[in-house]
Amino acid sequence: MTGKSSGAYTIDGNKNIQDTTYMSTDLASTDAKIHIKNTLTGKKELFSPIVQGKVGMYVCGPTVYGEPHLGHARSAITFDVVFRYLTYLGYKVRYVRNITDVGHLEDELSGQGEDKVAKKARLEQLEPMEVAQRYTNLYRDMMATLNVSPPSIEPTATGHIPEQIAVIEKIIDKGMAYVAEGSVYLDVTAYAEQYHYGELSGRVLEELMAGSRDLEGQKEKKHPADFALWKKADASHIMQWTSPWGQGFPGWHIECTAMSSKYLGVPFDIHGGGMDLKFPHHEAEIAQSYAAFGTPPVNYWMHNNMMTLDGQKMAKSKGNFISLGQMFSGKHPLLKQAYHPMTVRFLMLQAHYGSPIDFSNKALKAAEVACNKLLKGLSLIQELKTEESQEINSSLSEQVLEKCQTCFDKMNDDFNTAETIACLFELLSIAHKLAQGAHTISEKALSTLKSTYQGFLVEVLGIRQEANAESQILPEVMDILSDLRQEARAKKDFALSDYIRDRLTKLGIQINDSKEKTTYDL
Repeated sequence: MTGKSSGAYTIDGNKNIQDTTYMSTDLASTDAKIHIKNTLTGKKELFSPIVQGKVGMYVCGPTVYGEPHLGHARSAITFDVVFRYLTYLGYKVRYVRNITDVGHLEDELSGQGEDKVAKKARLEQLEPMEVAQRYTNLYRDMMATLNVSPPSIEPTATGHIPEQIAVIEKIIDKGMAYVAEGSVYLDVTAYAEQYHYGELSGRVLEELMAGSRDLEGQKEKKHPADFALWKKADASHIMQWTSPWGQGFPGWHIECTAMSSKYLGVPFDIHGGGMDLKFPHHEAEIAQSYAAFGTPPVNYWMHNNMMTLDGQKMAKSKGNFISLGQMFSGKHPLLKQAYHPMTVRFLMLQAHYGSPIDFSNKALKAAEVACNKLLKGLSLIQELKTEESQEINSSLSEQVLEKCQTCFDKMNDDFNTAETIACLFELLSIAHKLAQGAHTISEKALSTLKSTYQGFLVEVLGIRQEANAESQILPEVMDILSDLRQEARAKKDFALSDYIRDRLTKLGIQINDSKEKTTYDL
């Protein structure tokens, strides 16, 4: 039942594009043909924003009851690159990523159990908002360490209770939700009479009924698949608010519908999150949007795949996760060493966001070497000059321009960072030839090479040089070894020259010899 819409709704349900303030009259300076794998259709579709030059993007953020781990990093980095690339092309992007600080219960499928934040607060004898603030701060700090850009807006569930109540009231008014003993449930049977329930996940009501369990507290529901929009809270529940249906708290799913529609309108352009959220969370968002506004929430669904450990999804609930703090410090039994944040980021980007990544020290070490090579290449490329004394190699110049265009082509093809990185390595290989002085290219080709390599590595992929003692001292040590090797070659002491080269090669450091000087590539 979904489809692209040319209009947008605000939280009050009025179709009024002017109320969604991220839209303005300035147009993006790009005509790039971006294709996105839309999870809803399973097909790559040409991206066409609702308002030309503007993009509204919502991504489900963390539930803040514990330390952020690699799984959190995967989603954040995936959509950070989407945000960065669209901005790089000239789009004005309003990026909304929420913080879940209430309503996420232990049993996600049935909507039962204790609130995850409240449980942490009870165990640590703290106020729930104290727990939420602590882990929100930690999440933000870790994302900054990974060079993840902060979103345009970062709303919290507890900060938008009135908006959630307003959406629930709309759904009740449309006859698609009911009140039962102080709780409010979406009536999937009534909903299915008008709309397709299960279109994102492929589930159908008959399967949900067959696979349901007889759970305590579920008897008030008309159908096992009905999910809570609002839950009644007893006196012992430490997180509760006043509502038209009594004291309670919002369901997990309704917060995203309320906040995305408030800040982006309905429908908006892109909704992202981990594929583990497809059901029940994102399926519920679709149902809530249709029930409240009569329109799908978004035009393009994007889902990143999971980080795995021995083939199992990493998650706090499974107890097999590695926190980002442990990753950066090396203090975890599975880690052989500490890994820099850029190594972790690079590992994520070496695979397409839709592919799984299985954790291993070997993969991290390979990512570390590859990342350092590209970063070292950045300074090498920026120092390149067109030699006036040499004839311009037109074939190589054309090759450079084609490879630079390929970087755009790969990112336009569903944000394929893996193939974009491969293209950057091809550009770096050409740059090494140029650094050796055997070839020179046109000013246009050289300028494009420099801007493309810098733009994609730093601005789009978000890879930055680590500012630590090792990164500051190592280049000076390498310069000394390069000078010694150059001196040995000048004296025809090839034994010493080869010894230095061979030892460095074993460490993964590439030596590049030219007539004038010896350079290296970490």
